Amino acid sequence: MTTTTTTTTGRTGADDFVEALRAHARRYHDQHPFHVRMNAGRLSRGQVRGWVANRFYYQENIPRKDAAILSNCPDLEVRRRWIRRITDHDGTAVGEGGIEAWLRLGEAVGLTVEEVRDHRHLVPGVRFAVDAYVTFARTRPWVEAVASSLTELFAPDLMAARLAAFERWYPWIDPEGLAYFRARLEQAPRDCEHALEVVTTHCLSAESRARAVDALSFKCDVLWSLMDAVDQAYPE
Repeated sequence: MTTTTTTTTGRTGADDFVEALRAHARRYHDQHPFHVRMNAGRLSRGQVRGWVANRFYYQENIPRKDAAILSNCPDLEVRRRWIRRITDHDGTAVGEGGIEAWLRLGEAVGLTVEEVRDHRHLVPGVRFAVDAYVTFARTRPWVEAVASSLTELFAPDLMAARLAAFERWYPWIDPEGLAYFRARLEQAPRDCEHALEVVTTHCLSAESRARAVDALSFKCDVLWSLMDAVDQAYPE
């Protein structure tokens, strides 16, 4: 009887943990007013360009964040799978990867590669938020850094909605420039499945689960702060 009770309690605790993580969908940046206006087709060309240029700073720092997680992770099997995230963004040859795809998006909305790469449009609030995220991944325990990446739980729905919105409301954008969003429709579910597996495997105590939930809250704050900064720099 005792064994059965313990097992049931453990399973319930794990279910509650996953539910607490998924509940952060209510805090995801797709709810931000700027993002809502973007998906409703209410942004000017200048606002779209401002978002693309600033979001690039986040995109180019994703591999650095993932490399930080790898450097702190002692688990060989996790590292073998996690490293794919870096190659997804960096590519394995010139012209490949998510960073290059985002630069193509920049060109599709009317920006040059040079002005995206040299950060001339980058606003301080975006830099601060993204740098804080990379620092978090470098300095916090690796499992917490993995937990912070679980905003990917909500990314597939966001990418599908964003792709549909761009195709419907912004026909002036070259469709080939939307390749990044199409690729993430497949990559994000794979990535979040692995991250959720890691977190639920390693976070077994109430304390470790609370820290994981806090890490995801922090990441939601990072993304929301990024949108705040863009919204203030490119007002309605």
